[in-house]
Amino acid sequence: MNTKEKELKEFTSASISVTSQACERIKKAMKLEDKEGWGLRMSVEQGGCSGMSYKMTFDEKRSENDKIFESNGLKIFCDVNSWLYVRGIEVDFLDDMLNGGFKINNPNANRSCGCGTSFSV
Repeated sequence: MNTKEKELKEFTSASISVTSQACERIKKAMKLEDKEGWGLRMSVEQGGCSGMSYKMTFDEKRSENDKIFESNGLKIFCDVNSWLYVRGIEVDFLDDMLNGGFKINNPNANRSCGCGTSFSV
Protein backbone atom coordinates (compact mmCIF):
# COMPACT_ATOMS: atom_id res chain seq x y z
CA MET A 1 0.00 0.00 0.00
CA ASN A 2 1.52 3.32 -1.05
CA THR A 3 1.42 6.50 1.05
CA LYS A 4 -1.60 8.00 -0.75
CA GLU A 5 -3.61 4.80 -0.34
CA LYS A 6 -2.68 4.62 3.34
CA GLU A 7 -3.72 8.26 3.91
CA LEU A 8 -7.03 7.68 2.11
CA LYS A 9 -7.72 4.57 4.20
CA GLU A 10 -6.99 6.47 7.45
CA PHE A 11 -9.21 9.36 6.32
CA THR A 12 -12.20 7.21 5.40
CA SER A 13 -11.95 4.83 8.37
CA ALA A 14 -11.65 7.50 11.09
CA SER A 15 -14.67 8.00 13.28
CA ILE A 16 -16.00 10.22 16.04
CA SER A 17 -16.01 8.67 19.50
CA VAL A 18 -17.76 9.70 22.69
CA THR A 19 -16.54 8.47 26.08
CA SER A 20 -18.99 6.79 28.43
CA GLN A 21 -18.90 9.87 30.74
CA ALA A 22 -19.74 12.23 27.87
CA CYS A 23 -22.41 9.87 26.54
CA GLU A 24 -24.09 9.77 29.95
CA ARG A 25 -24.19 13.60 30.12
CA ILE A 26 -25.44 13.93 26.54
CA LYS A 27 -28.24 11.42 27.15
CA LYS A 28 -29.26 13.27 30.35
CA ALA A 29 -29.43 16.53 28.40
CA MET A 30 -31.50 14.85 25.66
CA LYS A 31 -33.93 13.58 28.29
CA LEU A 32 -34.28 17.05 29.83
CA GLU A 33 -35.06 18.49 26.38
CA ASP A 34 -37.52 15.69 25.50
CA LYS A 35 -35.20 14.46 22.75
CA GLU A 36 -34.46 10.93 23.95
CA GLY A 37 -33.34 8.68 21.11
CA TRP A 38 -32.17 11.57 18.95
CA GLY A 39 -28.60 11.81 17.68
CA LEU A 40 -25.75 14.14 18.49
CA ARG A 41 -24.82 16.45 15.61
CA MET A 42 -21.12 17.41 15.57
CA SER A 43 -20.17 20.35 13.39
CA VAL A 44 -17.76 23.24 13.16
CA GLU A 45 -18.29 26.89 12.32
CA GLN A 46 -16.06 29.88 11.81
CA GLY A 47 -15.37 31.67 15.07
CA GLY A 48 -13.64 31.49 18.39
CA CYS A 49 -10.20 32.73 19.29
CA SER A 50 -8.47 30.01 17.23
CA GLY A 51 -10.54 30.30 14.05
CA MET A 52 -12.96 27.34 14.18
CA SER A 53 -15.51 26.45 16.88
CA TYR A 54 -17.07 23.12 17.73
CA LYS A 55 -20.84 22.91 17.77
CA MET A 56 -22.86 20.09 19.36
CA THR A 57 -26.64 19.96 18.90
CA PHE A 58 -29.34 17.30 18.95
CA ASP A 59 -30.91 16.12 15.73
CA GLU A 60 -33.76 13.70 15.17
CA LYS A 61 -32.45 12.30 11.90
CA ARG A 62 -29.53 12.52 9.55
CA SER A 63 -29.35 14.85 6.58
CA GLU A 64 -28.64 13.59 3.08
CA ASN A 65 -24.91 14.47 3.15
CA ASP A 66 -24.18 13.31 6.70
CA LYS A 67 -21.72 10.73 7.83
CA ILE A 68 -23.22 8.67 10.67
CA PHE A 69 -21.43 6.95 13.54
CA GLU A 70 -22.31 5.25 16.78
CA SER A 71 -20.33 5.40 20.01
CA ASN A 72 -21.43 4.01 23.37
CA GLY A 73 -24.96 3.58 22.00
CA LEU A 74 -25.19 7.21 20.85
CA LYS A 75 -25.90 8.09 17.21
CA ILE A 76 -23.58 10.81 15.89
CA PHE A 77 -24.23 12.85 12.73
CA CYS A 78 -21.63 14.97 10.97
CA ASP A 79 -21.96 16.90 7.71
CA VAL A 80 -19.23 16.25 5.15
CA ASN A 81 -17.75 19.76 5.39
CA SER A 82 -17.32 19.53 9.17
CA TRP A 83 -15.96 16.00 8.78
CA LEU A 84 -12.75 17.40 7.30
CA TYR A 85 -12.07 19.05 10.67
CA VAL A 86 -13.49 16.60 13.21
CA ARG A 87 -12.58 13.17 11.84
CA GLY A 88 -10.99 11.11 14.58
CA ILE A 89 -12.09 13.32 17.49
CA GLU A 90 -13.02 12.08 20.93
CA VAL A 91 -15.69 13.86 22.97
CA ASP A 92 -15.10 13.50 26.71
CA PHE A 93 -16.68 14.95 29.84
CA LEU A 94 -14.64 15.99 32.86
CA ASP A 95 -16.38 16.38 36.20
CA ASP A 96 -13.88 18.86 37.61
CA MET A 97 -14.49 21.99 39.70
CA LEU A 98 -12.09 24.17 37.70
CA ASN A 99 -12.12 22.75 34.19
CA GLY A 100 -15.27 20.63 34.12
CA GLY A 101 -17.47 20.14 31.09
CA PHE A 102 -17.16 18.67 27.63
CA LYS A 103 -13.65 18.36 26.23
CA ILE A 104 -12.91 17.57 22.62
CA ASN A 105 -9.65 15.83 21.79
CA ASN A 106 -8.93 16.56 18.14
CA PRO A 107 -5.89 14.91 16.52
CA ASN A 108 -6.26 17.25 13.51
CA ALA A 109 -5.91 20.49 15.49
CA ASN A 110 -2.52 22.14 15.48
CA ARG A 111 -3.69 24.79 17.95
CA SER A 112 -6.53 25.07 20.47
CA CYS A 113 -7.66 27.91 22.68
CA GLY A 114 -7.33 27.73 26.45
CA CYS A 115 -11.01 26.98 27.01
CA GLY A 116 -10.96 24.16 24.43
CA THR A 117 -13.95 25.33 22.40
CA SER A 118 -12.07 26.55 19.34
CA PHE A 119 -9.17 25.27 17.27
CA SER A 120 -7.22 25.67 14.05
CA VAL A 121 -5.87 23.11 11.59
